[in-house]
Amino acid sequence: MAILKIARMGHPILRARAADVPDPTAPEVARLVDAMVETMEDADGTGLAAPQVHMSWRIVVYKVEGDRVADEDEGEDGSHDDGEDTGVPLTVLVNPVITPIGEETNLGFEACLSVPGMAGPVRRFNQVHVTYQTLAGEDVAFDAEGFHARVIQHECDHLDGILYPSRIEDMSQFGFVEELSRGQGEADETDDDATDETDDD
Repeated sequence: MAILKIARMGHPILRARAADVPDPTAPEVARLVDAMVETMEDADGTGLAAPQVHMSWRIVVYKVEGDRVADEDEGEDGSHDDGEDTGVPLTVLVNPVITPIGEETNLGFEACLSVPGMAGPVRRFNQVHVTYQTLAGEDVAFDAEGFHARVIQHECDHLDGILYPSRIEDMSQFGFVEELSRGQGEADETDDDATDETDDD
């Protein structure tokens, strides 16, 4: 499979609501998903939505490494440790629908392959209920929390034409990862109680 070109912020496809996939079992859907997974892995990303590769379908692929799940206890992304360190395997969501569970939210830094080199704090629901279809056309439902829930909300936003910068409440904390990390390093040197927290999403 070829590595697909990733659309960057400003491209109109990233501002449009993606269309439902009429037949999740169609061969062209499987081919697109294979290419999306390869593209995501090549870019060292955690997730990827079809509009990011110039295809306006409601498809998301993602995986969460075990260390990301285990390290989320009051980390910069605001989510908590759910006691598991096995991560979340490669998951493909076709026509996903997410519903918040409760009103608890957390604030965490996010980055995006369509907004390269930048990051900012975004408030997300801590728990969500997800329904979707598999590539075999089966209907599946599950609940997610913490960083797992954050990844799903971030990627599903793409399906509705939303990029995370539009959800940032304090734009003074939005910037290039390099500069944000440098600023954090300088703050650590002047504050004995500071903690070294970074986000590599």
